[in-house]
Amino acid sequence: MGARFAFHLTMLTAVTLFAKESSQAQDKDLTRYVKPIIGTAKMGHVYPGATVPFGMVQLSPDTDTIPYEMNGKYNPDVYKYCAGYQYSDKTICGFSHTHFSGTGHSDLGDFLIMPTTGQLHLNPGTADHPETGYRSTFSHDNETAAADYYKVKLDKYNITAELTATNRVGFHQYTFAEATDQAHIILDLMAGIYNYSNKNVWTFVRVENDTLITGYRQTNGWARTRIEYFAMSFSKPFYQYGHQNQTNDVYRGFWRKFDTNHNFPEMAGRQVRAYFDFKVAAGEKVKIKFALSPVSTEGALKNLREEAPGWDFEKVKQDGQALWNKELHKIDAQLLNEDEMVNFYTAMYHAFISPTTYMDVDGNYRGLDQNIHQAQHFTNYTTFSLWDTYRALHPLFNIIQPKRNADMAQSMLAHFDQSAQHMLPVWSHYANENWCMIGYHSVSVIVDAVMKGNASFDANKALDACVTTALHRTYDGLGYYIDNGYVPEDKSGASVSKTLEYAYDDWCIAQLAKKLHRDDIYATFIKRSENYKNVYDPASGYMRPRLSDGSFRKEFDPLKTDNQGFIEGNAWNYSLYVPQNPAAMIALRGDKKAFSRHLDSLFTMHLPDEFFAETEDITRDGIIGNYVHGNEPSHHAAYLYNWTGEPWKTQERVRMILKKMYNPSADGLGGNDDCGQMSAWYIFTSLGFYPVCPGSTEYILGSPAVKSAVLQLENGKTFTVEAPNQSETNVYVQKVTLNGKPVVSNSITHDDIMNGGKLVFYMGAKPKK
Repeated sequence: MGARFAFHLTMLTAVTLFAKESSQAQDKDLTRYVKPIIGTAKMGHVYPGATVPFGMVQLSPDTDTIPYEMNGKYNPDVYKYCAGYQYSDKTICGFSHTHFSGTGHSDLGDFLIMPTTGQLHLNPGTADHPETGYRSTFSHDNETAAADYYKVKLDKYNITAELTATNRVGFHQYTFAEATDQAHIILDLMAGIYNYSNKNVWTFVRVENDTLITGYRQTNGWARTRIEYFAMSFSKPFYQYGHQNQTNDVYRGFWRKFDTNHNFPEMAGRQVRAYFDFKVAAGEKVKIKFALSPVSTEGALKNLREEAPGWDFEKVKQDGQALWNKELHKIDAQLLNEDEMVNFYTAMYHAFISPTTYMDVDGNYRGLDQNIHQAQHFTNYTTFSLWDTYRALHPLFNIIQPKRNADMAQSMLAHFDQSAQHMLPVWSHYANENWCMIGYHSVSVIVDAVMKGNASFDANKALDACVTTALHRTYDGLGYYIDNGYVPEDKSGASVSKTLEYAYDDWCIAQLAKKLHRDDIYATFIKRSENYKNVYDPASGYMRPRLSDGSFRKEFDPLKTDNQGFIEGNAWNYSLYVPQNPAAMIALRGDKKAFSRHLDSLFTMHLPDEFFAETEDITRDGIIGNYVHGNEPSHHAAYLYNWTGEPWKTQERVRMILKKMYNPSADGLGGNDDCGQMSAWYIFTSLGFYPVCPGSTEYILGSPAVKSAVLQLENGKTFTVEAPNQSETNVYVQKVTLNGKPVVSNSITHDDIMNGGKLVFYMGAKPKK
């Protein structure tokens, strides 16, 4: 009896300790590792402000108002401000409510708010002379950026600005250090990212009462017809208000009966800046809740009342950070040191910003047809940077965000239904298709979801949408591709990139058709998926642009990026892009050893600046040898050694890339984060496997950087990665086991992960050949 009692006591103690440890793991505040300032310098193009996971509001500081054009031409300096913020700047113009995260082109920056005191200025001034406008100097010493929280001191006015957000509401808190009856809140409806004088189509502001403002802004930019509504609520009444309209319209109607610039409750025009005046005591906080809606001001008010009914700033902040903790805990990871923990969880943070919610709390949203639609049983999303995110971000979501990813795919199918061109999205945001980049990679996202058992939609209908998109002859050289088996460079630029990416997307369509037993579609598209062979030049050993007469273009430099038949990459990098059949691609070039030597040189050669000087998306910061990690086309390249029989080279390369391209500083991203793609590459690679070919159910093994990681799957199971003997030098995998059994291939499957279990990489300092 005594022994049995002791045994049960021991077991009870063990169970209790395990439950306590599990509870502590869930309670651990992972947001302390999130540093949104990472990537805000140079090329990262991320913003440091407040947002919740996949939130519709991105409330963040804008540090300059560089125009998109100067003297009728593109102003290249604007490229730095894709996210509105550059770490090297010394002034802040204000805080706007919509931002892209990590893009290489831009829009948004809607509804900029700036608190000021003293003389009223209704222009931002310049960075060199901030005293001429409403902008303020600031110091990073007085700046805090955290998950769903941003704080900065505006030195010019001695005002402390704090920002947080719900999904659809931005919450501002401004603390005025000194008493004044000249406290102003400026609402700038002219300000915007990638701005120019005619970007605003129309703006409207309505003063409902002395604490509530509503209105909208319609713009013509990257999104050609974009409209956003708002409701703005103050914590205390203003005592006067007014606006300036910067345009001099010839026709002004009979509104001249009124003084419409001062204390008049309707403001309208293309270039409106409004102000609201307050009397404040020393130390007083003026709070603002600013709700967005794609539908109406009524929708914005519903969003405001539903998501932020009170004025407790700290509670909204804590609730937002609790949402972040919930999402971050989907991977409970242990890495070698604090810096790597910061890198990992900031990557998780950046990966969970986009795509963004695009509907009101009642499910209403504006469709691509500009009509109002109701999302039935799914969340409607926007901000689809698909040329980037199909590679790793959406595959990551299929593991740890499957419900959201299924809704994203369904949002793409809704886009198709509303499209005048009857096409799936290419690069879409805010009920608009902006047609940026190439391919039709929504096909990849949809097929990947179906193949991995994550489709809450009609797969046959989805296949029909994919096929219709792939047969759209007037889209970007696609008719030539269908007729010739390649895109001719003399008919459509970036022809090689298009041919290669169309062929991959076609392979995806073939896989879905095969799964659904649509044999005629399978036969057509599996044949099209081999079109990559039509742009391979055996004489040079590279993918090379062909002309409409069938000849290869004579002018060709495999190192150069500009005007060589490629987009944001050169022939060296793009010649490695046949993700649907790496073995066949290697065979084109000869034998595995020759290909391996070629791949070695990609990482070890030196690419002089002259070869990418004219491509703003590629800079020295994102290059290792001739491998361009700061852009997407080569993100799979280091994993190709698995097809040459030399997986240890993959292990060595990926660990090297992790160290060189990611660090916990403002310039810690080697290129645009591209709506989470760079960060998703980091997460997958740190876990030890990567989706070289989305649309297949296979993940290719590498070298994990984690000591351990537990993936909390939505099906209730867990998938654990462990790396015994993990260290900075032990980057080589000695053996791999899955649930205690040896893994004899260089891959695992999606089912291996979703069934739960344990993947163990045994690490060492020397290659295991």
